[in-house]
Amino acid sequence: MTLASTSSSTLTPASASASAKTPSASASSSSSALPKPSDSSTTFDFPREYNFPPFFTRQTNLTTLHAQLEKWSSLVLAYCRHHRLFRLSLSYEGTPHEDLFRNRRLGRSLHLADAREVLEFMRREGRAEPVGAGSGGGSGGSNSKEGGGGDVFWIYWKTPEEWAALVEAWVDETAQKNSVLTLYELTEGEGTRGTEFHGLDPELLQKALQVLVKRGKAQIFGQEDQQGVKFF
Repeated sequence: MTLASTSSSTLTPASASASAKTPSASASSSSSALPKPSDSSTTFDFPREYNFPPFFTRQTNLTTLHAQLEKWSSLVLAYCRHHRLFRLSLSYEGTPHEDLFRNRRLGRSLHLADAREVLEFMRREGRAEPVGAGSGGGSGGSNSKEGGGGDVFWIYWKTPEEWAALVEAWVDETAQKNSVLTLYELTEGEGTRGTEFHGLDPELLQKALQVLVKRGKAQIFGQEDQQGVKFF
């Protein structure tokens, strides 16, 4: 039986009481269909497995472990999408997203090593990437500053390819081909207000634009915060 089953022995309240607590990550160490983006000011609805202690304990059975990783992956993606988080640090103590990995009502937290395993699973699925890995075009300053030894990840609730498709669709709809726009205008300008990519992390925008560059749909020029892009 998998973690998805409410009748599974790993998810019943009876087994929950017998499950050992896992240590939490310290501050120093620390593609399934997704719901539509919601107002990040609203309360996030955690899935029911979040309220079972075994969910925070690494399962030993390989089949059950795979199901557990899939559930955690879906939770991380949905949570980050809801709150429009583009990066996630595994050093979560005292952060606004602490409740993702720590259920205070249960007194359970996901161990740092287990959180890393979840993010590695997501990386293999193309839904996460360590910040600073494979970065192309754009400043690497915040990558080196926030890299945290590999414990800060891009969370791709939309992949760079999906963001690129949204930007390209907006360019077509608003007749912006052959126009030159600053990267700031794309994410913060009035013209993009109401689009999903308004407010997008600048470095993630760079990743999306690089997709269009490789397809011959865009050209990026300039340096650092004075970069512009021309669409074809």
